Amino acid sequence: MPLTSRHPAPRTSRRPAPRARRRTAHALLASAVGVCLVAASAPAEPLGIGDPLFPHLGNPGYDVQAYDLDLTYPGSNDQPLDAVTTIDARITAELDRINLDFAHGTVRSVEVDGEPAVFTGAGEDLVITPDDDLDPGEPVRITVRHTSDPRPGDREGGWVRTADGLALANQADAAHLVFPCNDHPSDKAMFTFRITVPEGYTAVANGLPTAVDRAPATTTWRYRTRNPMATELAQVSVGRSTVLHRTGPHGLPLRDVVPTEHRAVLEPWLAKTPAQIAWMEDRVGRYPFATYGLLLAEASTGFALETQTLSLFERDLFTDPALPAWYVESIMVHELAHQWFGDRVSPRTWADLWLNEGHATWYEALYAEERGGRSLETRMRTAYESSDGWRAAGGPPAAPKPPEPGRKIGIFRPGVYGGAALVLYALRQEIGQEAFDRLERAWVVRHRDGNASTADFVRLASETAGRDLTGFLHAWLYDDTTPPMPGHPDWRSSVRAVPEEPGPPHPRAPARARARPARAPVGRGRGITR
Repeated sequence: MPLTSRHPAPRTSRRPAPRARRRTAHALLASAVGVCLVAASAPAEPLGIGDPLFPHLGNPGYDVQAYDLDLTYPGSNDQPLDAVTTIDARITAELDRINLDFAHGTVRSVEVDGEPAVFTGAGEDLVITPDDDLDPGEPVRITVRHTSDPRPGDREGGWVRTADGLALANQADAAHLVFPCNDHPSDKAMFTFRITVPEGYTAVANGLPTAVDRAPATTTWRYRTRNPMATELAQVSVGRSTVLHRTGPHGLPLRDVVPTEHRAVLEPWLAKTPAQIAWMEDRVGRYPFATYGLLLAEASTGFALETQTLSLFERDLFTDPALPAWYVESIMVHELAHQWFGDRVSPRTWADLWLNEGHATWYEALYAEERGGRSLETRMRTAYESSDGWRAAGGPPAAPKPPEPGRKIGIFRPGVYGGAALVLYALRQEIGQEAFDRLERAWVVRHRDGNASTADFVRLASETAGRDLTGFLHAWLYDDTTPPMPGHPDWRSSVRAVPEEPGPPHPRAPARARARPARAPVGRGRGITR
């Protein structure tokens, strides 16, 4: 059941509704987020939690427990969706205002615990002023009625318009182009989706389906996650699609969302997922969520994305005859590996991105070696030769340079893909295969459903190896030049970048930059495989 003010869910320690809240008259104004006249006090301003790369992203003073997204698709992907976003949160500091990230829609009304609240826009924040101050420890429910606009704005991300509908690509900070939220991976929460679409359309979202309500001209699809999720990983697909079902290891329910007309040609690729999950489980432990699947979008995005339990891919990736099987399967494994590294264990800050992308690239490379005959050592040596150049251009793996203004996906550089996988290779060389494998399994258990930092990884690596690895890993993660590779004293690096061993293109690289393995492929990065 959606958590809207019309259908409140049971809550513990709910703050009593005030019997006589003063109601501040306000007039609706038009603005970038559709605003209301704010109370005559200090000016509203955008806030942030001080992320080292994106200091104004996220908001302080509360911890989101759950999101409920109620979306109505109008039947055309160039028109705004009607939406109601309901947020259940717990206050962590005394607040007289609540800032939410939201920047690409019109806000029609806001309620705090069922009472109308004054709101305005400030930068990319929706600033809400309830009648009463909020105290630490209090639960609060915020209901925002708004539009969600799939038309392109002044920056990328959010809704992806497909040939027959929509999908989401929120990384790194684009969830708040779709719905009001605390848009930072450090504030993970449970999600419920209710998506109403015209007859003939199918809607799919993260998590498991809970209900399908059919009306004469519309269908409402409901989904709910069983594990907390970062806003960047939210996925909603609307299209003339077919949902294919199969079973994975341990009876895991798998579902893939494909364009109906391409179902037959895509089926052989999708049938590979159960074995790929089993391959990952042999290395890092049981798959961490209640379901998994691939969303194959009829769109030219230039990347794949590990949206939680439902990874996003271009359909063309699986139908392009120039791409060999090992290459395509490596990309599939890259996004699958993210379900453990990036989704189940999410970065504490965006400077910790290397933990996501380095691990996904690592398992992608291992799979390519085992199933495609692509030498891991050759790929790591080639990455080593480019490492100094990557560090000079984009910073060391754990201290990336800030991206250009308005281009937050600019953090998805080769250094956090191939460069970060190189760190893991060096660590395995230093502590040995057995200790490295124990570290990988311990990492995803110790920090499951939470957030972890580079310091957490260094600490656990030292604990697992039985000796202090701080100095060794600090050089690999933070130095401007690449340290000597254990076991390979002859390897050399320079500021002249060398193309990587053929592998999947960077998930966040522009589509036109994707190289074809038959010619001169490059390692897939976080732009094409995020």
